[in-house]
Amino acid sequence: MKTLNSIPTSKIGRAGNLLKAGAKVGINYIKYYGEKLTKDEAEARANLHEQNATDIYDSLKELKGSALKVAQMLSMEKNLLPAAYVDKFSLSQFSVPPLSAALVRKTFRQYFGKNPEDIFDSFSPESINAASIGQVHQAMKSDKKLAVKIQYPGVKESISSDLKMVKPIAMKMFNIRKEGSEKYFGEVEQKLFEETDYVLELKRSQQFANDCAHLPNIKFPGYYPDYSCEKILTMDWMDGIHFSEYVQKGHTEADRNLLGQTFWDFYMYQLHVLRKLHADPHPGNFLISADSELLVIDFGCIKEIPADFYKPYFELADQKNLKIPSMFEKKLYELEILAAEDSPEEKTYFKQLFYDMLELFTRPFNAAHFDFSDEKFFEEIAALGQQYARLSEMRKFNTNRGSRHFIYMNRTFFGLYNMMHELKASHININNFEKFRK
Repeated sequence: MKTLNSIPTSKIGRAGNLLKAGAKVGINYIKYYGEKLTKDEAEARANLHEQNATDIYDSLKELKGSALKVAQMLSMEKNLLPAAYVDKFSLSQFSVPPLSAALVRKTFRQYFGKNPEDIFDSFSPESINAASIGQVHQAMKSDKKLAVKIQYPGVKESISSDLKMVKPIAMKMFNIRKEGSEKYFGEVEQKLFEETDYVLELKRSQQFANDCAHLPNIKFPGYYPDYSCEKILTMDWMDGIHFSEYVQKGHTEADRNLLGQTFWDFYMYQLHVLRKLHADPHPGNFLISADSELLVIDFGCIKEIPADFYKPYFELADQKNLKIPSMFEKKLYELEILAAEDSPEEKTYFKQLFYDMLELFTRPFNAAHFDFSDEKFFEEIAALGQQYARLSEMRKFNTNRGSRHFIYMNRTFFGLYNMMHELKASHININNFEKFRK
């Protein structure tokens, strides 16, 4: 794979890169209209999606940073985008062009005043993995094999301008009104800034590893503050394969259920006990050991869950409360889904919409055991999303609905549900995490 000797960091340079992608997309549409005359409509559209996904992704991977992070987040929305986009954008989880050795050495000299080979006994100049905001190198110190994560230059500095470029696309895709949208984009911006702070990630990683050390079948790396700073994070090297590779191999039902239960217990313990979440559950952040242990290797995106959101959210997760109209409506106001200025038509529409969504998404929480291999459950989720996406009523209402805390809570559950489904975990004890409360 080729390496990058530079990354556009100026607003003009990054915007120019996206404009080039836009021009290519325009050409792809011209080709599409021509192919419609000579080919089957479905084939022509499939070619359009494939070409657009490739051109957009190729542009984003050169930019890295928050622009590429958007692709990574969209790759988890399997029911939102055509398969070509999901497949292409999923590469951003752990496979993008790495920085050149010269840029890596420059980063070390800037923050430590030394080249990496002067700090470690050995250091691989070629990265092992490259993702959206950083890449990983292997190193040795004494008898310790280490993973050294290095942040790309200019990532933090370009977050605000990247979001301004992406914002119009996101608003159109998700029917977001400009008025009142600041709280949602502000939440995303804050989390992206946190992900570029490796000092904060070091602190959070150590805290999570300590708080969850007693959970079975899960391991966390040790961290090394002396070899870490705001742009470099050093931890133990963890031997395992990426989650995506694991699910493609043949495994017994028992192994898949063991790993699925480990995932579920880890997330439920975070949610209900720690009240904070590893809010980036995509395959690139997890490895699986040869013994089917879950290895958690990235704590860059953490969402703390305030009590005034947690309480009404999980009161509505109890389906008995969904069937009490006064309770249901009260909680919708508390979660900022309904507003005092809503018209009767808006109120009726959004009560039905969120009833349908909550009844479906909270089914696992209302069962003693749940089968995440059930295709019917995930087909219902896809069908519900497509049903409301097509409705013209959505276009006439103010659809900026819900607390800002929904963004990363929903992202977490979409990611977790999809990974559980890919595992084909068929017998998950929903409240198993309760036995691990300290």
